[in-house]
This record gives sequence, C-alpha cells and structure tokens, in this order.
Amino acid sequence: MPRRIESVQLLSDRALLVELESLADVLAVQSELTINPASGQVDVIAGAGTVVVTTRTTQALHSLAQRLQQFDLANQAIGSGLTHSDLITIDTVYDGPDLDGVGLLTGMTRESVVAAHSSQLWKAAFGGFAPGFAYLIGENEKLTVPRQDIPRVLVPEGSVALGNNYSAIYPRASPGGWQLIGRTDADLWNLDRADPALLRPGCRVRFRPVRAQAAAASGHTRAAELSSEPPAGGLRVISPGLQTTVQDLGRPGLAHLGVTQSGALDRGALARANRLVGNSRGAAGLEHALGGLTLEAGSDQVLAVTGADATLHIRRAADATGREVASEMAFALLAGERLTIGAPRRGVRSYVAVRGGIDGAVTLGSRSTDTLSGLGTSALTAETQLAVVLLRTGGIVGNPELGRPDLPDVASVTELRFTPGPRASWFSAHTLARFGAQEWTVTTQSNRIGIRLSGEPLLRSRPGEMASEGTLNGSIQIPPSGLPVLFLADHPVTGGYPVLGVVLDADIDRAAQLPAASRIRFVSVPTAPVVRADFRTTSNAQNQE
Repeated sequence: MPRRIESVQLLSDRALLVELESLADVLAVQSELTINPASGQVDVIAGAGTVVVTTRTTQALHSLAQRLQQFDLANQAIGSGLTHSDLITIDTVYDGPDLDGVGLLTGMTRESVVAAHSSQLWKAAFGGFAPGFAYLIGENEKLTVPRQDIPRVLVPEGSVALGNNYSAIYPRASPGGWQLIGRTDADLWNLDRADPALLRPGCRVRFRPVRAQAAAASGHTRAAELSSEPPAGGLRVISPGLQTTVQDLGRPGLAHLGVTQSGALDRGALARANRLVGNSRGAAGLEHALGGLTLEAGSDQVLAVTGADATLHIRRAADATGREVASEMAFALLAGERLTIGAPRRGVRSYVAVRGGIDGAVTLGSRSTDTLSGLGTSALTAETQLAVVLLRTGGIVGNPELGRPDLPDVASVTELRFTPGPRASWFSAHTLARFGAQEWTVTTQSNRIGIRLSGEPLLRSRPGEMASEGTLNGSIQIPPSGLPVLFLADHPVTGGYPVLGVVLDADIDRAAQLPAASRIRFVSVPTAPVVRADFRTTSNAQNQE
C-alpha cells in the first residue's frame, strides 16, 4: 500500500515544510527532489524529521505541495543516503568550556563524559548549519544535553560539540548554541577535494582523545583574496569603512552542502544599482555598511550607488574640494578621482555598482562573500585592488528604475510582515499575541548573519529540545533566552531553536536596512491553504507540529 507523507505545510511565501516519521523518510524525500527537482525548486534541506523546500515563486510552491501529497514513501529505498561505510577518526583534545557543565547535566564526571563520547561510534546522518557541518548520531543517548540558553556570538573553529542527541564539529568560527566539549584540527571542508565535506551522510566517526594537537597546516576553506597587483584600470580601495564586501545574488541551490545562499542583504538595492549602470541585475558589486568607504578610479568608470541615504562626494586626492553626486542614478568617476560614501542619514547599507561588474574569483558559482562559511572574497581592506569586468555588450546606462523604497530610521517603528509558524505551537496564544504587540529593538550585535533583538523575552510553553531543521532568510528564531534573532542572508542552513515565523520575502530587503536602536513591530499575515497528505486543507496558522 502507498505510504504518504505525514504533513506538508507552508513555512513562508517561498518555502514548504515536509514533516516525516523517520530519518530514512527524510533522506528519501531529499533524494527524490534532488534527483527529480520540481519546476521552480531552489533548495532542499534535510533535518532530523523534516525537509524544507524553497522555490522561486509562490505558484511553484503550491505545485510542489500537490506533488508531495502523492509521494509514496513505500517505493523509496529505506535509509537512502546512509550507505557509506567509511570510518573517519577525529583526534580530539577534550578541554571545551562546557565539558564540566555537560557532566552536571548528565550526572557524569569530566572523565566519564570524555569516555562516553570517544568510546562509541557516531554516524553522520545529514548535513546543514554551515559547509562541512554534519549531524552525528551516536550508539546511545547518554550524552543527550540541551543547547545553550543564549547562543554564543562566536564558536571557535574546530570545536567538538553536543546538542540534543547529536554531536558535531564546527568547521569554522561561527555563532552557535551547542555545548562545547573539545576541539580538533580535522579538515572538515576543503574546496580542493572532489567532495569538499569530510563527513558525508552515512560515514562512521570515532573521536580519539589526544593530549595535544600536532601542529598541522590548516586545510580548511580560506576566503579567496582579491589581487594585490593593480588591475588595468578598475578601482582601488582607499578606505573600506566598517565593512565592505563583494556581493552578487549569492549561491542558491546548495543548501544540501550546508551552503546558504548569501548574497546582497538588500537585493533590490543591488539590482537597482546594476540596472542604472547597464549591468545584469545580479552582477557583482560592493555592499558597504554605515559609511566611510572611499574608492579611487584607476581608469574612467561609470558607477551608481543605491540603498542607504548617504552623501556621495567626489574629489581628486590633492583637491580640498570636490563635488557631490546623487544616489540612485548613474555618474562618472574619472581616472584619479575618489568617491567617498558618508554616514547614512537613513538605512544602513549602500550598494556600489560599476559598469561591467566587479571581477574576481568565483566560488561555487558566485563572487559573494559569505561571512558565516568563509566562502568568497575577504572583506575589503585599504589598498585592495578591484578589477572590473570589461562589458562589451549590455543594457543602457541609466535605465529607469523604481525609486528607492522608504528607508527605516530610529525615529519610527518599522513593520515587518511575517507568516506564523512552523513552531509557533512552542508558545502560548498569549505569548504569540505579545510578540506581535510589542516593539522590538535592533541591537548592535546584529550582522549579515542575523539581527539580534531586545525586548521583553518570550517564554516557551513547551519544555525540551527541538530537533534540528532547515531555516530561511527571514526566519524569526527564538532561543531559550526568549530574545528573537531575525536571520539574514548569511544565516545557518539548519537550526535547533523554534522558528516562530518567517518574514515575507518582499520585506527582507527592508530588514537589511535597519540600523541599531531602530524599532520593529512584526505583523502576522494569513497564509493560503496547502494540501496535506490526509487530503485536508489547512493554513500553517492552524496546523502547528
């Protein structure tokens, strides 16, 4: 008899959440959609008991929901994707800052925790969170522990960790909420290998305690460096300001490798700048935060700056005066002239497009800098040389564009629309109402990974740990601290804290322009019904877990 998927529900206006009974079913659905992708499908993200599927359009989303309704799990290979028999030994120094805390949580001594972790075989179930990160399942659940109440802003590269009933290794420095018990120099992600990930679904892992790590050349992925030799013409960075990175529209379709899409946070602003100089909307440009960027033209260039409302000033190096140019329109930057972007009056991020686009190394199909995974070029520094693509054909310079959208500022409250779920049932109706009623404040800890908010904390109505599942750009994740984190483009691919809702795709660009101390109010919007496997229709506002 056919065995249908347990449920399919809307996760956002561009994503579905498929809930399944077992990891084997999860991998079967992931395998089917990877081999036979649906029209408009972008990413397929496996979790412990779910699959998240993203699409380019809402129409593609509903077509996919209909297809999944008919999917027969009985015809799929049980345990699909868990066929590797490799045994990988990970030399580990057990000196993590949470080792004693794990002992208290499990009733073990420090030595017993190390023995329990290193004496059992672990199996890589699925990837996620970040490139090279694998969720490892042990032979027993002696080391089942909750995640941290407040995620760390920075977990050191190579940290060996525990979260719920999984173990994992952080491939590079990143935010994270797992319990850290040790560290390793293992090369988890290396683009020079045919398979960049050391730990693949199905491989077996044993952790071997060592007293000291031998010094070894690090083989992990490094951000590509832009040329230090002056290109023919192009642009030179005189001052990078607080943070300036190369961004295009990112790396869609690679979430199964733990690679998030990344790309420009304000996609509309990058697209406008590119169209103004005659480029394709996804050509690589510069994303710059909070002013202070100064660029010098090595040869005559055509530029446009969009996004934040900031003063644009052009002068030659030896001149005390110069001229101002307007944003949201194309202008010439002649050889030897310098463009400086001032501190924004409203908004946060400015986007600089140059006719032809920024040239440079392409990593997994994109020039974008991904601050979580380390893919792409490093953040720009003084004297960085930027090559410009020679545009032999292209659009008309100054092609008309819609005007700049309203930019947020600290004097007003910005409303962000969101679809509730998928884990709103972890909170009471009163808490959910309070979430939408109160104003949340953007903190200074925000970055390209996410916006950390302050306000009155939200209390969960359900105890325990949530199984890890896919996350999206715009996910509103609630860690045990009760203070929301709004994910942006460099967010982790998977997460283990409940997502209360997902900001609409149309409002994500506005979120990217929120400065510190600005205020947000989240506005719930109804969702269209989707078809579940039991042939009933429901919106995800009604159907939670």
